[in-house]
Amino acid sequence: MIDAHVHIERGPYTFDWLMKFIESAQIRGIKELTILEHSHRFTEFKPIYESILNHNIHGKYQTIWFNKRCSLNLSDYTNFIDETKSLDFPIKINFGLEICYFPDHLKTIENLVSDFDWDYLVGSIHWIDGWGFDHPKNANYWKEININDVYLRYYELMISLCDSGIFHTLAHPDSIKCLGFYPSIDLSTSYNELSESLKANQMKTEFSCGLKINYQHFELGPNQELLKAFLSNKVELVTASDAHRPEDVGLYIDEANNIIMSSH
Repeated sequence: MIDAHVHIERGPYTFDWLMKFIESAQIRGIKELTILEHSHRFTEFKPIYESILNHNIHGKYQTIWFNKRCSLNLSDYTNFIDETKSLDFPIKINFGLEICYFPDHLKTIENLVSDFDWDYLVGSIHWIDGWGFDHPKNANYWKEININDVYLRYYELMISLCDSGIFHTLAHPDSIKCLGFYPSIDLSTSYNELSESLKANQMKTEFSCGLKINYQHFELGPNQELLKAFLSNKVELVTASDAHRPEDVGLYIDEANNIIMSSH
């Protein structure tokens, strides 16, 4: 089994801390583990976040949130990767980045990732035109906007992400539902267009357990209509916990595989 999305950011870049995640993976039968760190951790990526810092409504909160987290140099992470690459582990370990996608900053993103041999570059949508839609402290804004428009924009951004040619994998493609706000329109066209873009760009996408783990969402993975669009378009799915703690590594991965198999 594979867990393609795990963050070790709540602890130091040390062998002992990494091993806690690996040990938890072994307990749950994970044979391949991908460590991803958020781009917002690294000062080199700060220029791509200008829209969230200058957001006309949520800028103050988002600036405080960002500044608390953006404190490392990218070399802190890449040096750790280089150190661990020479070590033997009981399971396969990959290293990569989860990068927030901002369509106006593609060249900056390309330049920042070009000088290192990443196993995986994973693109994600956490911000819609500068608004952190998945932040509980921003939740009231959902009640002030057109939910259907937000969903359409979300899928438009993901298609743009896939067409950028930068990324290997699309992260948690149904995270828009994390706070429990849902559209009233048929999104099958958006689902199929996203699936076609993933396939055309030879990208994988995640069957992510992260909303259940991190938001206690009732649904495991993408909604059934989106999942069927992926499968009918033969998009490659990878199971992912989006764990931020050792004890969450591999959680629900077995159940995720069963859902994928039963949906074919």
